[in-house]
Amino acid sequence: MTSAGRFAPSPSGELHVGNLRTAMLAWLFARSTDRRFLLRVDDLDRVRPGAEAEQLRDLAAVGVTWDGAVVRQTDRGPLYAEATERLTAAGLTYECFCTRREIQEAPSAPHSPQGAYPGTCRNLSAAERGAKRAVRPAAIRLRAEIAEATVLDVLHGSYTGVVDDFVIRRNDGVTAYNLAVVVDDAAQGIDQVVRGDDLLPSTPRQAYLASLLSMPVPEYVHVPLVLNAHGVRLAKRNGAVTLGDLAIAGVAAAEVRDLLLASLGLPAGTLERALAVFDAAALPRGPWEWPGAGRHNARS
Repeated sequence: MTSAGRFAPSPSGELHVGNLRTAMLAWLFARSTDRRFLLRVDDLDRVRPGAEAEQLRDLAAVGVTWDGAVVRQTDRGPLYAEATERLTAAGLTYECFCTRREIQEAPSAPHSPQGAYPGTCRNLSAAERGAKRAVRPAAIRLRAEIAEATVLDVLHGSYTGVVDDFVIRRNDGVTAYNLAVVVDDAAQGIDQVVRGDDLLPSTPRQAYLASLLSMPVPEYVHVPLVLNAHGVRLAKRNGAVTLGDLAIAGVAAAEVRDLLLASLGLPAGTLERALAVFDAAALPRGPWEWPGAGRHNARS
């Protein structure tokens, strides 16, 4: 299987310009390193009817193309089940009955990193598990054997983050993101992961899980986010930040594409034109503020 990069949106709504910028960067990184570029729909949770079609349309509108058929996580349940069974057989999982509130209110274990799961259910007896199971269904957590791990990122260098007993299957039976993304990337031959740098803190968990499953750890590239005028991560509630809303304001998709390319120091036009001069080392390392609100106001 040849190597590949990917973009994997969740179909919860239209993509905003920050999502599109990340998709364009993922495409540029993959194509500049002679990788295939795949599109996967991470639809295990928060699916809005029609959102997938809107996202595919908007990616095509800014020039992002992909190889092969679109893959959907909801078609891949047996792969997740097999990975979970392997971990369980190795004694690396346990049932957890904690609610979010209970986790937030529980005292942290001595010397545990901030935000780490405190291990409340880690050593329950069979009788205790049976009693709790009668009250609520269990989530499945990884029984981590380390407290932190270090990954290498193309833009951030060495990054060390928390590895706790994170959830791999929720108590409603849905596979958790951290397991699904590891299994999917390995199964698809994805060895380059380009995504927003807000996901960097979860990466050590995913790399550790990949190692437990004897799956390759991909090359990571966590790119800067797009912010609104208040310095906060861009979201659809910030106004005209999707191609659909911007089209209503008179801003064409090609203009949005060129504005995003300019924010990366790349020439306007097609992504193929930008690819010809793409240099990862020359990319801006800080977040970029979306100027679209002013454009919208000027045209309305």
